[in-house]
Amino acid sequence: MISFDSKKNSFRLDTPNSTYSIFINERGYIGHAYYGSKIGEDDVSYLTRNMEYGFSGNKIFREKGMFLDFFPQELPTEGLGDYRESALAVCDSEGHNAIELKYKSHKIIAGAKELPGLPAVFGGAEDCSVLELTATDDILGAEVTLIYTVFDKIDAIVRSVRIKNNGTKPFYIKKALSLALDIDNDNFDMITLHGSWARERHMERHAVHMGKQGVVSMRGETSHQEHPFIALLDHNADWDSGRVYGINFIYSGNFVADVQRNQFDNIRAVMGINPEGFTWKLENGEVFDTPQAVLVYSDSGLNAMSRTFHDLYREHLIRSPYKKADRPILINNWEATYFNFDTDKLIDIAREASKDGIEMLVMDDGWFGHRSFDDSSLGDWTVNEDKIKGGLKHLVDEVNKLGMKFGIWFEPEMISPDSDLYRAHPDWAIQIPGREPGMSRQQLVLDITRKEVEDYTYESVAKILRSANIEYVKWDMNRQLTDIGSVALPADRIGEFYHRYVLAVYRLQERLLTEFPKLLLENCSGGGARFDPGMFFYSPQIWCSDDTDAIERLSIQEGTALIYPLSTMGAHVSVCPNHACGRVTPFKTRGYVALSGTFGYELDITKLPLEERAMIPGQVALYKKFSSLVRNGDYSRIASYSENNEYDCWASIAKDKSKALVTFVQVMNHPNYKTRFIKITGLKPDARYKVTWPDEDLSKLQPVELTGLTIAKAGIPVRRDWGDFQGQLIYIEEK
Repeated sequence: MISFDSKKNSFRLDTPNSTYSIFINERGYIGHAYYGSKIGEDDVSYLTRNMEYGFSGNKIFREKGMFLDFFPQELPTEGLGDYRESALAVCDSEGHNAIELKYKSHKIIAGAKELPGLPAVFGGAEDCSVLELTATDDILGAEVTLIYTVFDKIDAIVRSVRIKNNGTKPFYIKKALSLALDIDNDNFDMITLHGSWARERHMERHAVHMGKQGVVSMRGETSHQEHPFIALLDHNADWDSGRVYGINFIYSGNFVADVQRNQFDNIRAVMGINPEGFTWKLENGEVFDTPQAVLVYSDSGLNAMSRTFHDLYREHLIRSPYKKADRPILINNWEATYFNFDTDKLIDIAREASKDGIEMLVMDDGWFGHRSFDDSSLGDWTVNEDKIKGGLKHLVDEVNKLGMKFGIWFEPEMISPDSDLYRAHPDWAIQIPGREPGMSRQQLVLDITRKEVEDYTYESVAKILRSANIEYVKWDMNRQLTDIGSVALPADRIGEFYHRYVLAVYRLQERLLTEFPKLLLENCSGGGARFDPGMFFYSPQIWCSDDTDAIERLSIQEGTALIYPLSTMGAHVSVCPNHACGRVTPFKTRGYVALSGTFGYELDITKLPLEERAMIPGQVALYKKFSSLVRNGDYSRIASYSENNEYDCWASIAKDKSKALVTFVQVMNHPNYKTRFIKITGLKPDARYKVTWPDEDLSKLQPVELTGLTIAKAGIPVRRDWGDFQGQLIYIEEK
């Protein structure tokens, strides 16, 4: 996977279908030579253009100033002549802003290494190898190690950077990004994911223009608005063809992902912790590790890129015992009752749900303190026994007697001004002394970077879990960070706060899973504001969006599945008119869309119309039948409603290509129009498959037999249903 040629001063990193080449030039600079489809065992250092002349016209090699402005670098730095976007910037104790890295040594290690305090990919010697490439700046006393984890069976390269101060004086890290990628522009497009609350991760594609473009978050979380992902792809690339470079960040806080096209028509892509508002003081002997960033290359379009990300995260990032197991089908009372519930109401919901095969009741917001609206009690994690009559254990026991599991909602990072905790410890809220703090959702944020606050927060959750048989936790975060200040940090370390906050979240969740290793943890942040790979290290699933409308979910889940496995997407069936957008869609279609996720219900089953209630056992049966295929299969996008404005279609295909489940949603109907034919690639060309509609009356829809090649090239018929928002499931199974 990783080799070093000492004569050519070059490193070669190979995945099954890609090659990544690094070149150390005669000056000691670490250059990027190549990343793309697998190539021969050749010296490709010439691709750095290391020996080209400068613009002066003289037959001399480029002087340092011109050279640094052109040379493709693995970790470009600030202050010495590279005027493109930097990945590393420091300020020394005299106020100078410069760092210059020269190659010193390297190590090649079998198996992945942990990152202290950070989520990280894992794998043994049989799965991956690691290149640690160390460079130094002897003036600063800085030692910088570029770390590459290369996988044997997955076309992914995971990068991070370790910075150590070996000098006698402290210096300040102003920017510490996790990767840079310098490549020639070749008429590339760029894909990013954008949105807002209730409409997260919508795809946007545009040509890469001159100058900088990209995505950022300064909200203390990955955010509803932007996402730590970019893809560079051929202008004519589509789902199944063309070159794609995908980059994703394993982190849950502020980030930057920039693409810069420069004067020479070269592209530099960078990704890492957002440098705005960030500094990190590094004393002698101290080390700073950046989070990991993932590089994926595909020469077979977006679907191949998606499958690579999915395989990497399923096999080498998600640790939960639930990652390969069926998830319990749950019913959450939030949209059913909001704050208006008590023990009797919850047991009524559980009793009726258990009759239809639903396996878990989740009690959402409003069970603690004196909380009857979202304006109080966060931080006071004591059971409100006026609502939960007989106490929490009694409620859990009664639900368990019905054969159901029990789950509970927390928002541990928050504090309400109207709370006993705030009255006792107002300084525990994040704030700038002397300034009025900015309220959001009538709450403030706890400064969990302080040890005493972190410990209180952890015990608040843990004591509840110790008190009853609680098997699931929904961990929410309903507002962004503002008013950044902390009494625990000196003035020259305030710039460390955002990152320290994320590290504290990781510590809290690690502690929780250490004490409760069988817990099913689902992260949430007002829906999908903290839906990122960093959280997968702690929870195998994340609430995808607070918008459960089936049609809005098409775009949300399409953008999410572009990078993340379907098994990570919290997806529920809810009532209509939908609570977020007011749309009315068929109950059957709502079920089909939710089946491509963890699956559950967000409604009051005791009030559901009989016609819809009668469909629940069938939906439960479909989930039981197909959940393993959806969870573990290869995702394939077939058609995109966001592109064609008419219909949406995707498939989950078994790894052995023996079967596939296709979900089709006709969003908008057209009168007097032709039957559609859906082409599904990824099956065995010569095998014969039976095509059925598993949720339909098969006396009306006779099975079809076709070869995999015919299905891929000619397609299978999909009837045009009467009406908008109509869904179909199509099951393809090898004979």
